[in-house]
Amino acid sequence: MEDSSFTGLPTSHLLGSVPAVIVEEDKTTKHVAANGGDRRPGGYQTIGTPTETFEQQPTNNWRGFFSVSSYSQYFDVDTDAVMTRLISSLNPVGGDFFSKIDANPDLYGLIWISTTLVFVLASVGNLATFLMQKHGESSTSWSFDVSYMNTAAWSIYGYAIVVPVAYYFFLQYMGSKASLIRFWCMWGYSLSIFIFSSFLLLIPVEFLRWIITLLTGVASASFVALNLRSYIEGNDLSATIIAAFVLQIGLAVFIKAWFFA
Repeated sequence: MEDSSFTGLPTSHLLGSVPAVIVEEDKTTKHVAANGGDRRPGGYQTIGTPTETFEQQPTNNWRGFFSVSSYSQYFDVDTDAVMTRLISSLNPVGGDFFSKIDANPDLYGLIWISTTLVFVLASVGNLATFLMQKHGESSTSWSFDVSYMNTAAWSIYGYAIVVPVAYYFFLQYMGSKASLIRFWCMWGYSLSIFIFSSFLLLIPVEFLRWIITLLTGVASASFVALNLRSYIEGNDLSATIIAAFVLQIGLAVFIKAWFFA
């Protein structure tokens, strides 16, 4: 009698009963499938799969364009590569700069050289005015001109960023191949010669200053023009190359006229 009464009791609520495990496993499996998880044999989901999918965002969209991490690869350059490109930029007739940076164009040179030139122009320009004033035996007291720093910053950064961007969009419009990163890289390194010539402009002889300015401008302009011609070879864009040459000469004259007047 007792055995028959016990066997009549419901057992589905008891812990470890087989029906309960089957139902729970079925619910878990349905829940994983509904959330798009990666199902493995046995109904298990791979941990971290949604996160990995989320992190693999494309970097060629507008979000990637304004993301700092998208440009980190252009700063992954060693000292030897920078020195090689720096020496190449001082050779105005090489015309092979793009072939040297084709595998790994960098923005390190653009930032480093532009910033160095800004501080050099501000400091050496003030030193030049001090020497000229001392050489002229002026009775007025000399003071550091902070406006040199402001002028150097907007002129050098503006030139190094805006001019390559303008050439990039113009060449794209003309149907020619163009790479903004490579243009930034080339124009950035083209400014390196102005760092060295700035110290030579301390010579208190106006005639020699203008000779140094013109030689520096021609060297930098030849570097830009010849490399730009090799880059867009096959397209009749002579006016574009001449304009780049004139712009570099204009930058050299501007530096002389403003900071070493």
